[in-house]
Amino acid sequence: MTQHLQKEYKGDRPTLRDVDLPAPTSQRTTNFYAQEARNSLAINLEPTTDFLESDEKRTPLSLQTLVEALETQGRPPSLAQLYHWLENAEISRAELQPYLGFKEGNYWRHRVCRNAFVEMLVLCWRPGHRTPIHDHNGSHGAVMVYDGVLWETIFAFDTERGLCYRSGRQYNSREVTGAGVPDIHQLGNPDVSGQDLITIHIYAPPLGVLNTYKVGSPEIDLFTPDDSDS
Repeated sequence: MTQHLQKEYKGDRPTLRDVDLPAPTSQRTTNFYAQEARNSLAINLEPTTDFLESDEKRTPLSLQTLVEALETQGRPPSLAQLYHWLENAEISRAELQPYLGFKEGNYWRHRVCRNAFVEMLVLCWRPGHRTPIHDHNGSHGAVMVYDGVLWETIFAFDTERGLCYRSGRQYNSREVTGAGVPDIHQLGNPDVSGQDLITIHIYAPPLGVLNTYKVGSPEIDLFTPDDSDS
């Protein structure tokens, strides 16, 4: 399978998103393409712990096991490591229940754990909820669709032309996507889905203030994610 980097990428190294991959049609193909991407970028995406060499490689990860892995990190784990954790996660609804809750006005962020190097969140979305167009301001992250349908729109930023549409994808239950640095994207639960969406996110380092963008504009604003319950 031929792979190449997007020409407009201007960062100091490629990330998983910068490899052209066909749109996923199943969990099996999603894992295959993610593995192909990791293989092509292995020189840049070495894991920061020995988890890939441990029994975790063969054993599904419960929520408790995943939290324990995150809490042992001594530096921000790589994007490849975040993919690996979420692709091997098998989290029951009972484990996730304390972090489930929906708001009508916007998606709701529920923090599972956080330290200086990594954090995990559960996001709950009604149909029509979406993030602003944003980057992660120095963090990378991976997202697993736990239940529902996720739409991701990816953008490129040019200092003269401003923000431009790049591509879009749909992810279904148990599929994983990710964003490196300096990826710009928007996530959402489409109005036409007709169902709630639950996603599990891991970011390294933890998110702070994000940069936000508008299509066709060179202006960049700041946005602080809302963790309130109102």
